[in-house]
Amino acid sequence: MTGSATSRRAERAAPDAAVDHDASTRRRLLQLVAADGPVSAADLAGALDLAAAGVRRHLQALEQAEQIAVHEGPAASRGRGRPARRYVVTAQGQAALSQGYAEIAADALHFLAHAAGPEALERFAEHRVRELEDRHAATVEAAGGDVAARAEALALALAGDGYAASARPVPGASAVQLCQGHCPVQEIAAQFPQLCEAETRAFGRLLGVHVQRLSTLTSGGHVCTTSV
Repeated sequence: MTGSATSRRAERAAPDAAVDHDASTRRRLLQLVAADGPVSAADLAGALDLAAAGVRRHLQALEQAEQIAVHEGPAASRGRGRPARRYVVTAQGQAALSQGYAEIAADALHFLAHAAGPEALERFAEHRVRELEDRHAATVEAAGGDVAARAEALALALAGDGYAASARPVPGASAVQLCQGHCPVQEIAAQFPQLCEAETRAFGRLLGVHVQRLSTLTSGGHVCTTSV
């Protein structure tokens, strides 16, 4: 009797374990798409050392959940045949990656702006990015004077903060693009662009050069892109 009960419990536990494993794999894929997108199933399979067929199954589930979408921009050349489908994270995917209390934070900032005026909101935005600068200044300085190396160091530091950041060289140019595939405060930044503006100024100070924000997640881009 005891053996039979144990067997039944094991049978019930097996599907639960499979569901947990699938959820974990899909979250890892979602994080990679945020960091590296637009990215193909083959590239994701290689990064996670998984079978391409299994990765495509998970990507299909993420696409059906509207957390990722096929990128409509120019595809990378693959030679003959159909171009590979390349994926980016959607707004729903960004929300799934986000953690925190966006609603209460937004309420607090609305109250601050109403009670103390827009100047207080600007000061808060600057205070927030000054903390970011203090955390990462030494890391960026250690990269030396080369702007591309400094951008790479900053991207790695931001990735550690949860921004899914990378530094990408611009083909045929000396510029570098600092890309952030995820923003932990995206919902709040959509209501308070001062946060994005202050962050851009902080990047310029850290890198020691003029930078320009080209796109943001809050404006519909699949990444926040800053030209360095």
